[in-house]
Amino acid sequence: MKICYLDAFSGISGDMTVGALVDAGADSQILVQSLEALGTGAKFEIEKTKRRGIAASKFRVVGGEGKTHRHLKHILEIIANSGISERAQRNASAVFQRLGEAEAKVHDVSIEKVHFHEVGAVDSICDIVGASICLDLLDIGAVYCSPINVGSGTVKTEHGILPVPAPATSELLKGKPIYARGPSLELATPTGAAIAATLAVDFGALPPMRVIASGYGAGDHDFPEHANVLRVLIGETSGAAESTTVAVLEANIDDSSPQVLGYAMERLLEAGALDVTLASVQMKKSRPGTLLSVIARPEDREALARLIFEETSTLGLRISSAERRVKARHSVEIATPHGTVRMKIAENGSFAPEYEDCRKLARESGLPLKQILAEANLAYLKNSR
Repeated sequence: MKICYLDAFSGISGDMTVGALVDAGADSQILVQSLEALGTGAKFEIEKTKRRGIAASKFRVVGGEGKTHRHLKHILEIIANSGISERAQRNASAVFQRLGEAEAKVHDVSIEKVHFHEVGAVDSICDIVGASICLDLLDIGAVYCSPINVGSGTVKTEHGILPVPAPATSELLKGKPIYARGPSLELATPTGAAIAATLAVDFGALPPMRVIASGYGAGDHDFPEHANVLRVLIGETSGAAESTTVAVLEANIDDSSPQVLGYAMERLLEAGALDVTLASVQMKKSRPGTLLSVIARPEDREALARLIFEETSTLGLRISSAERRVKARHSVEIATPHGTVRMKIAENGSFAPEYEDCRKLARESGLPLKQILAEANLAYLKNSR
């Protein structure tokens, strides 16, 4: 699977995202043709420029119809009638839905009554749709994002002077890692924040990948302190079925019974956890306790965190990102004297029988589990000669 990493060390905006993806290889001609089909009347410019000596692509939306106050349903209609791919439509609509929810909460109105002001303007529509088109052209299967440099100071909006990050940006990036460094101005716009918050499956360090392309999208300013660009890295995963970037959820618990913790483990595994372990620990005040550790796919992190709070007595937990190196593998079915067993085979030739299959045959036959395991291994070795 191809993945895209958004390196937002100088913030993120819609035009920077489009520029970076074009710089990384998205077909600019197809992009422009698709955006022109939106019927906004806008023209598009993509030019090579430099930011602190770094070559980058600058994407601009020029002109377009004057109407700038739109409701969400009007924007979704434009996207639905655009003729772009289904995946690009789905992503663009999801970004605007997320943006509408953030604006509705900030202004304490229903989402149907949200006027999109700046983000409903032609350039923002084209930026979000353009980013979605580019991700589709590059055949990106998953997006990851670094911690975002949001900038500092104030920004001028339709609602007056507001602090950075702007209220909508702050709402969109709730729970995401952000920081402020560099010049005193807005580096992360609501449009850029909406793209990252909606499409990225995880925020953090660069995930393990084999880099095949990179690109730089230029921001409007050329700062003396650093290159004002959004970098994207396009790469391929290891090919293994499991995630190589995982979320690790941990909690120290000293007031839950073994029955409760055992049941919580079962629930977490049923809900999609990759692994769950319970370890005895000595906690503060010399109290014995249990360390609950859960390894999860990034997209399952929040659901599993909620489940931990529901099923255990913990009042807090720790969440971190980690690299998980796995070997690509496949399964084959092996016939044994007692039934069929799936055999897991790694890319280096190592193999192991599927435990649940062997457990089932052991219960049905009344034979020891170790005998079923041994017979499955023997059957595989005979068939592989």
